Amino acid sequence: MNLLKLRRLLQSFFDEDIGDRDITSMSIFPVKEKGKGTFIAKEDGIISGLEIIREAYHLFDASIEVHTYRTNGEQVQKGDVIAEVIGPIVHLLTGERVILNLLQRMSGIATLTRKSVLTLNDPHTQICDTRKTMPGLRMLEKYAVTTGGGKNHRFGLYDGVMIKDNHISFCGSITEAVQMVRDQTGHMVNIEVETETKEQVLEAAAAGADIIMFDNCNPDQVREFSSYVPSSIVTEASGGITLETLKGYCGTNVDYISLGFITHSAKALDISFEVSEEGK
Repeated sequence: MNLLKLRRLLQSFFDEDIGDRDITSMSIFPVKEKGKGTFIAKEDGIISGLEIIREAYHLFDASIEVHTYRTNGEQVQKGDVIAEVIGPIVHLLTGERVILNLLQRMSGIATLTRKSVLTLNDPHTQICDTRKTMPGLRMLEKYAVTTGGGKNHRFGLYDGVMIKDNHISFCGSITEAVQMVRDQTGHMVNIEVETETKEQVLEAAAAGADIIMFDNCNPDQVREFSSYVPSSIVTEASGGITLETLKGYCGTNVDYISLGFITHSAKALDISFEVSEEGK
């Protein structure tokens, strides 16, 4: 994770939540009064985003002690202590909500990603994410996918070419679209083509696509279409695949399955923040 970008994100999140001050905490606690806060898992899952605790609290006060007892990608059980922080009570309480929101969100994504990997249970096929992320949180959500055992698809429109059905419709053909992109980009840029039929798969392969996606195809279609693609071309299945239907894609020989639901529909992992005066 890019820590410089993380700090900028956290600063903007705190600007939104705190404004010019935390009226409640600052009215009750002297600035130098210390306490301890403990992050505790309230349900089983995969933890992700531990860097946030340290980076966030150090924006308030670099002297705040942060002790983490788990690692990103590790399974936690209900009741496990994830981390402890010791420092000024006013800072611990002011930063609590933003940190919990992000930690719970990322851990929920990591948990659902791990569940998807285990459900598919295919060493040949990798689970990956999509661009269906919350605006402003893409770096964090995609990082959470990797801690859950998944892979990242492109981060945005800038770091990979995906020729979709609407591009093809406007352009006229897969062959023409691929050639136009080749003429405009360098050799380091991969080209993925979205396909839905045998004819499109064969055309994309002949056109020199680096990656061919089988869009909205059932397992039998994915198995068939994969057989038409040379081993030098990466294959991907996407669209309409759910956790309930995922197991059916085991053994289809596709290289990647991209799942939007692991980011856009992940349930936050329940994590609490409990305080005491032990840090005094």
